[in-house]
Amino acid sequence: MPRLTTETWNRRRRHVLESAWSCFSRDGFHATSMDQVIEASGMSANAVYRYFAGKDELIDATVDEALAAAEAVFTTLLDEDPLPGPARLVEQLVATVQARRGEPYDLSRLAMQAWTEALRREHLRARVEAYYRAVAGHVEALVRRWIDAGLVAPGTSPAAVARLVITLMPGLVVTENLVEPTVVEELLAGLAACAP
Repeated sequence: MPRLTTETWNRRRRHVLESAWSCFSRDGFHATSMDQVIEASGMSANAVYRYFAGKDELIDATVDEALAAAEAVFTTLLDEDPLPGPARLVEQLVATVQARRGEPYDLSRLAMQAWTEALRREHLRARVEAYYRAVAGHVEALVRRWIDAGLVAPGTSPAAVARLVITLMPGLVVTENLVEPTVVEELLAGLAACAP
């Protein structure tokens, strides 16, 4: 059998992963079987197991992907020119959570499952903790730039704002998935109401 190119291997692995995401989004991590993932992928069992040894590996990859997608919001904001303000941060967070609505899978729904999975699997807990610490660092960097640009008060604590943002992020995901779609303008009005 000819050896797969790296590009083909990555594409097929991604296909298996996205097939799993569709199943996980519909039925959850624990109610989804490998047989369902195999069926959704349209590949043979041997082919699927070539990319992932089992469901735990699929869950681990799902957690990594969900966290990476969310962290990318902050790295993108740090690279934007001109400097994005607090309102842009809120807009980007909401847009990221809403990006997959109506598609076969939704990484924000999978993120909710990842949090509970992290409570029972120590290595995932460590990944989630590292992710939130990295996000806090990105937010602190943004806040320092906001202070320098006069977008927030000079005495603003970057660490306090970072703590606020990482605490509110799960609430945004839960509200979006379990209550109602988020309206950015309502969030921004709420923030403005809290300003002195």
